[in-house]
Amino acid sequence: MRVALGVSYRGGGYNGWQSQPGGRTVQDALEKGLSAFAAQPIRTMCAGRTDAGVHGINQVVHFDTEVEREPFSWVRGVNRYLPPDIAIQWSRFPGDAFHARNSARGRRYAYLLLESPVRPAIESGQCGWFFRPLDQAALEAAAARLIGEHDFSSFRSSECQAASPIKTLREISVQRRGAYWRFEFEASAFLHHMVRNLMGCLLAVGSGTRSADWVSDVLAARDRKVAAPTFAPDGLYFLGPTYDAELDIPRHVAALDWLP
Repeated sequence: MRVALGVSYRGGGYNGWQSQPGGRTVQDALEKGLSAFAAQPIRTMCAGRTDAGVHGINQVVHFDTEVEREPFSWVRGVNRYLPPDIAIQWSRFPGDAFHARNSARGRRYAYLLLESPVRPAIESGQCGWFFRPLDQAALEAAAARLIGEHDFSSFRSSECQAASPIKTLREISVQRRGAYWRFEFEASAFLHHMVRNLMGCLLAVGSGTRSADWVSDVLAARDRKVAAPTFAPDGLYFLGPTYDAELDIPRHVAALDWLP
């Protein structure tokens, strides 16, 4: 039977999602908990791998098992074996044709940012920090130049393993609440470090260091060296993938209400 799970986690204590030989990763912890609960080894496939320090709100995984449990058991039962900063939110039995990564129609990220002359303390590790004033109109003008299908090589990590740098960026929204900014990105898929590299360029424009037209030049150059430095992972949240409605994969979990 194929089982799909929605997983939330704080990424600060982990070396990213993907299992590594000597690394502390979210996948390692999740599979250890699943295997203990099922009393057999379980390997998972995720919808989108996250880097060290990046958080997951509704990461979707699937795995195959002969163990039969009720949906609530895959949530409460497995959570007993997981650390406090990782928790399964829901479970579904979507059928053998479902694939957490290949069935996804899109993916969503949010970046939370504190604009302040003083670094964060209480929210340290949970948001990014920028000490210069930002202009919303400039941020939105820069974002508008990135929407659509493009070659995003200028925003791609040298370690990226994607087959093609061409992706469709469907939306970038920019909202402010007091000293905090929320940037939300939706695309067909994302390259390695793509959102953090986009953030670096958006903030260069928002702070007046660069013009919005510069973003178009960076995009056209298809060269990582011409873009801004990669921004910090602290405020980056993988909100989750999107699927066809008939698969009945939840898009909303409680932590989405917690994000500003």
